[in-house]
Amino acid sequence: MGDVQNPLEILGLDQLRRRQSIKWRAFGDEVLPLWVAEMDTPLAEPIARALRDMIELGDTGYPHTGPYVDAFLHFAQQRWDWTPRPEQIRPVRDVMTGAVEALQLIGELWDTVIVSSPVYPPFFMYPVSAGRRVVEAPLGADGRLDFDMLEESFNLRTTGGQAAYLLSNPHNPTGVAHTKRELEQLAQLSADYGVRVVADEIHAPLVYSNAKFTPYLTVDPRGYSVMSASKAWNLAGLKAGLLIAGEEVTSELAALAPETSHGPSHAGVVAQTAAYAEGHEWLDAALAGLEANRALLPELLAESAPEVKMTSPESTYLAWLDFTAYGFDDEPNGGVETPVLGPAKHLLSEAKVALTPGHAFGTGGERHARLNFAASQAVLTEAVQRMGAALER
Repeated sequence: MGDVQNPLEILGLDQLRRRQSIKWRAFGDEVLPLWVAEMDTPLAEPIARALRDMIELGDTGYPHTGPYVDAFLHFAQQRWDWTPRPEQIRPVRDVMTGAVEALQLIGELWDTVIVSSPVYPPFFMYPVSAGRRVVEAPLGADGRLDFDMLEESFNLRTTGGQAAYLLSNPHNPTGVAHTKRELEQLAQLSADYGVRVVADEIHAPLVYSNAKFTPYLTVDPRGYSVMSASKAWNLAGLKAGLLIAGEEVTSELAALAPETSHGPSHAGVVAQTAAYAEGHEWLDAALAGLEANRALLPELLAESAPEVKMTSPESTYLAWLDFTAYGFDDEPNGGVETPVLGPAKHLLSEAKVALTPGHAFGTGGERHARLNFAASQAVLTEAVQRMGAALER
């Protein structure tokens, strides 16, 4: 970690409650917010410095994305031994916008988009808004890709249409880091059935020591990937992303609308360039802190809420919790904008702890909730103790 302090242990609750982001404003000051995917960290100093310089210079014009692409390419080579070519990459506003752009490149209105639920809620919303039909191919009982289910879904896709598979790699909310072998099997299956794969790889830098991230495009030259520094360096409010085409389909990028490249904000490009170029030590320190929290959380649950089941995630700072043993009956989904269903509703009301409800993640989310452990150990400990007391009641 060098000289970089654990970023999760720097800011106190009094400082965090001054934030204006949705994580801290949605539920009020009595609630400990462990829901939306924001980290309780200060900015990495290289990022803060780049943004300060931008403001001091009044440098608030249109983005220049060349250095952003270069910084990403260097990071990908260093971290993953992956060397896509610059011509394979186009800047986009953010990851989900980039995913929709890819879906529009490879299909038409009313085509099918297959997703493996439980999965990140925008995987349902964004394709539907783009005029696609979403079909679930749920994960297996082990929380990993179910290839029998995938084959059935690929085989039953709409006749005459182009189907796409929207992959979460690593998977949100389960934290699974798909192995190279699993991704190769997916790539072969997609080729056999003529299904194109679009991989959301926003959590790629957040993989722990017991697993490894494999870029999807290293196994499928006909796929697409969408990347961003926003999750790993806590930059969700500074919009910028990268759409990356496989080597065999780079020519398809010519069909992107010209305005697509105008989507990233200048501040987002500046911040994410600094993250990829100079944020390595901070990222390593954050990963060490997150790995410590990942080890602490099961211990806290065993003490305070022993019937909650948790599988240790291989990646992300998100824990997928199963509350089935506590007898919750989930309510009809009131919409993902109201994160208060099932066990999450009970814990928000009785424990003053905000989690993301499982229903929003589709089939397999029943009686579950997602907990964001990118917090200090003091906050994490208090939150789980509150949860345990509320569950006993």
